[in-house]
Amino acid sequence: MLITGMSGAGRSQAANSIEDMGWYVIDNLPPKMLIPLVDMMTTSASKVHKLAAVIDVRSRTYFDDLSAVLSHLDDLGVRTRIIFLDASNEVLIKRYESVRRPHPLQRGNRLIDGIEEERALLASLKERADTVIDTSGLSIHQLSTHLYEALLGAGPSTVTVHIFSFGFKYGMPLDADFVADVRFLPNPYWVPSLRELTGQDEAVSDYVLSSEGAEDFLEAYERAIMIAVKGYAQEDKHFMTIGFGCTGGQHRSVAMSLALADRLKTQGLEVTVSARELRRQRS
Repeated sequence: MLITGMSGAGRSQAANSIEDMGWYVIDNLPPKMLIPLVDMMTTSASKVHKLAAVIDVRSRTYFDDLSAVLSHLDDLGVRTRIIFLDASNEVLIKRYESVRRPHPLQRGNRLIDGIEEERALLASLKERADTVIDTSGLSIHQLSTHLYEALLGAGPSTVTVHIFSFGFKYGMPLDADFVADVRFLPNPYWVPSLRELTGQDEAVSDYVLSSEGAEDFLEAYERAIMIAVKGYAQEDKHFMTIGFGCTGGQHRSVAMSLALADRLKTQGLEVTVSARELRRQRS
């Protein structure tokens, strides 16, 4: 993916958002370097398969090579996509005045001269772009939302959820957006046949989930989380962390976190799960 456009239109913010989506992002890359990077990605040992490069007029003379490089990538059968960020001259001037930096093409002239020269230089690339976003009236969060919608679609599916279990006796987590206390459920620790097992074992999971109130709690909590997920997507928050706590973090919280994960996956969300105290147990 090529991230380009007018200086001051939000390329850096766009690069940050796209990196959050799992892309390997390189800023201010000379266009000719795209070809060896693509070669590296296509090797069997490479774990990088989504490359995003920020290329703009800061590359100076290298920018002239861009058209030829893109044509060569097309010949190689490499899928490419161009995102072009634009803004009005008035907005670009205000943004440059606020950061008190010269335009890369200003070269001692007026700021508007540099902007107009850049606009002319990028005209053909803008025509070739797959996605053009005018950021004149957008905040950085609104720009990020536009990019998520362009690349991943709109709505809750853009929010990634991580659920982890923990034990209250080892301390409250500092990084959870939501914390569920499931100590109201019967503790499998007091069942001799279950004590040495964990919530990852079917016997413990069946015991916990069949307890009175467990399914009702999961159903209500799922509804609450989905309301929050929709709000997160609207507010440009694309990562949510949920903690499930019980006394020791071995049984109830583990089983309930896995059960909620299954429910959220059926809602189309990308969900990962971890167990903080099970790592403690192994160590």
